[in-house]
Amino acid sequence: MKDARKDLMKLISSSFSELSKGQKLIAQFITTHYDKAAFMTAAKLGERVGVSESTVVRFAIALGYEGYPELQRALQELIKTKLTTVQRIEMTSDYVNDNGVFRKILRSDMDNIRVTLEEIDEETYNRAVDLLLNGKRIYIVGLRTSTALADIMGFYLNLILGNVRVVSQGISDIYEQLINVGEGDVVVAISFPRYSRRTVEAMGFVKSKGVTTIAITDGPLSPLLNYADLSLYAKSNMASFVDSLVAPLSLINALVIAVSLKQKNKITDIFKGLEEVWGKYNVYSDKDRNGV
Repeated sequence: MKDARKDLMKLISSSFSELSKGQKLIAQFITTHYDKAAFMTAAKLGERVGVSESTVVRFAIALGYEGYPELQRALQELIKTKLTTVQRIEMTSDYVNDNGVFRKILRSDMDNIRVTLEEIDEETYNRAVDLLLNGKRIYIVGLRTSTALADIMGFYLNLILGNVRVVSQGISDIYEQLINVGEGDVVVAISFPRYSRRTVEAMGFVKSKGVTTIAITDGPLSPLLNYADLSLYAKSNMASFVDSLVAPLSLINALVIAVSLKQKNKITDIFKGLEEVWGKYNVYSDKDRNGV
């Protein structure tokens, strides 16, 4: 498969003169309506343009792809950072209907987890676990829709390690929260399309201070990679204007659990103490336990 980082539009432009009449119609439609084409089947795209499904497949091969699914994936990579929320809403109406939305969305999330599992670099994952375990202080940066991911990761890691801080937008500026980062610290930045510019800038800021950095993002096109020592990818392909955070959350869960397993004795003592505190101050409801 061609490298997704290459500009697909330039590829289509440079190949245009060599395409057949029907293939040129496909090229023109994709160039103008790439946001819609990215989620069309080969048959649907052919029907929309007025050519056969086999012509669509031959078009993909003419561009150098092994088949239409690879071209479609390249299109989906292309649109990740280009679609506005309004365009995502319009895309959703074409992609699902009222009767199929539940199954479509859940299947899409399942696909994101499956692809993440298939493509994860376990060596990089293990190195990230070691960095979290051995970091002097851990800072986690995740803004906008990634705020929830950062909060969950920070909450559990801090219970285990006790040296974790979640950097958030609020009264204190992000740079003020990161001003004291230094040697031995680890900064984890979390961002998915549409990437938060503030997160990318924060990553650049801490990298200039010589801090070890880990990016949790969707792939090699992410701007976080410009400042990351390690990168972990989780798929977040959206089937709607709502970002899919299922696979990223699964990856974060895996990191937290791996860290906890290497701190088993410590975490057992920690949670014994927490259970006493939770019981004393009625943090959790006992309704289910006692049946009242």
